[in-house]
Amino acid sequence: MEDRGNKPKTISHPFRWLPEFLELNRRRSVANGRLMGAAILVGIVAGLGAVLFSVACHFVVWATLDNIAGYRAEGPAGEARIPWVHDSEQPLRPWLLLVVPTVGGLISGYIVFKYAPEAEGHGTDSVIDAYHNKQGQIRARVPLIKLVASAITLGTGGSGGREGPIAQIGAGFGSALGRMIRLSPEERRILVAAGMGAGVAAIFRAPLAGALFAAEVLYRSPEFEPEVLIPAGISSVVAYSTFGLFFGWSPLFATPPLDFDNAWQLVPYTLLALAMVVLAMFYTRTFYGITHLFHHLPRVPRIYRPAIGAFLTGAVGLGIYYFFNKEQRTLAVLSFGYGMPQELMRGESVVGAGILLAVAIGKIFTTSLTIGSGGSGGVFGPSMVIGGCAGGAIGLVFHHYWPDLVPHPTSFMIVGMAGFFAAAAKTPFSTLLIVCELTGDYRLILPALWVCSLSFLLSDEQSLYSSQVSGRALSPAHQGDYVREVLVGQTVAQVLNEKSEVICLHPEDQLETVISRFDTSSRLVLPVVGNDGRLLGVIHIHDLYWTANRREMLPWLLAVDLMRSDVKPLTPEDSLDQAVEMFVVNDLPELPVVRADDRKTLIGAVRRTDIARAYLRRVHGPAPLGEKPVALPTPIP
Repeated sequence: MEDRGNKPKTISHPFRWLPEFLELNRRRSVANGRLMGAAILVGIVAGLGAVLFSVACHFVVWATLDNIAGYRAEGPAGEARIPWVHDSEQPLRPWLLLVVPTVGGLISGYIVFKYAPEAEGHGTDSVIDAYHNKQGQIRARVPLIKLVASAITLGTGGSGGREGPIAQIGAGFGSALGRMIRLSPEERRILVAAGMGAGVAAIFRAPLAGALFAAEVLYRSPEFEPEVLIPAGISSVVAYSTFGLFFGWSPLFATPPLDFDNAWQLVPYTLLALAMVVLAMFYTRTFYGITHLFHHLPRVPRIYRPAIGAFLTGAVGLGIYYFFNKEQRTLAVLSFGYGMPQELMRGESVVGAGILLAVAIGKIFTTSLTIGSGGSGGVFGPSMVIGGCAGGAIGLVFHHYWPDLVPHPTSFMIVGMAGFFAAAAKTPFSTLLIVCELTGDYRLILPALWVCSLSFLLSDEQSLYSSQVSGRALSPAHQGDYVREVLVGQTVAQVLNEKSEVICLHPEDQLETVISRFDTSSRLVLPVVGNDGRLLGVIHIHDLYWTANRREMLPWLLAVDLMRSDVKPLTPEDSLDQAVEMFVVNDLPELPVVRADDRKTLIGAVRRTDIARAYLRRVHGPAPLGEKPVALPTPIP
């Protein structure tokens, strides 16, 4: 008799897992290498874009504000200098500060609303919106339009910053490159965020802060996008290095040596944080209130609104200028406005707290008028001026009453920059690093961390970036992640419609036959197979709508002419969470299913609604006996 209780044991090779492990790592390396290589290219383009944008801004400032209006504002010590651009000897003609910004706003408005309306306003918000709601899609023309329009807006006296335009330039190239090399929507979003961080890193000489900003600015809550950090870090370093090759490596601002050596100094810093919270709330409400007013101006075409905003910007600047007895430094409310903070940091001049506070409040209104009316520019740069001037005013007051506790008002100017933007933009950690890298000094990192944390915690929900969402769970970019978690463990085989239910087409079928097959079927996608049953491609019903408008081609079209051959099919062994991603990658409501061994022989098809029913069954369980399951509607083509 056969001894069934003593079957010979199969001895498997101890390293049988090694080939599969090596293949898995090879695939991961290829995918990561492609994304990281793309991040390097994005960094190069963002750095070159920052160089081009800086040159364009300086040229427009020289050609308009300097040579026409006679206004020459000093910039920060590390500002990029254009060797062939020299100051003119034109005396200041204040009334032209109404004319020059208005003409600049008119030209900028025409360019933006004629060719790329999404380039209006501050570009960082558009990038955040593209990340959450548009799968990282940004039109290729937007970065170029943004560069030209922003250089004109800011160079002619409009109040704004450079980070928005350069962030949109880097992000726009990241989106275009992602489409070019056929990245998945998730990878394309990461590349867009990396481009945004690279732009900030280059224009502000802040590579670490740029990488962190790209991951932090997407949310109003203290959440990050962890998958963004490494690609954004790579692109930020490359962008910073590219920009530095042209304009050097000095920090943007030069500051005196400052230290934190007394724990009691946290008391006035706490009061500074409270003041920055109140000022940030005033800023955000003023900004969006003025934006709302301009968007609802009766019978005023959008193309003219930036000119109106620019004219009012010049009027605010002149009003403060004459109120303070023609103090020219008060004109920092126009254009970039970095000159006054830099003078005070160096100790080159003495300005009263009243003038500093007036510049801070005036800058809020001029920025709101310039950007809210549809002008093109960023909001980070003005925030540095607002927070710096307001912090400097508070520092002067504290220094007057507590000179031993507050020996250097300059420290309040620097920390005020960080605290103000942390409250206004909900980015406490990246703002902390940006200010440290802007000044090249980390000795104030402790009070800056204290003020940024308090400012963020005490601020309200209103943010400068309206496209931010509260957290990852509420981002449309991550809604599929939670669906996939529910679908883990289920396979395509469990929801597969057999081949007998799928109407197939053949390459030589004429257009009339294709239309007839769609008419007799409720499906939106039909597979095209050869005589041997092997999948060649699919036809989407939307392709028929395109052909209906080209009647001269109708008699000559065959199924092979309408067929998409680049579709990635499913296999029965694929999990449903993988299928969800494949629907997004292929951008189709239905996908063919092929055999796993050859990936060509058609065996069925799966619809999005099949996945939805599987999800509902998993979440709510099967329908009770006697109760009909809920029928999900078929999407309308």
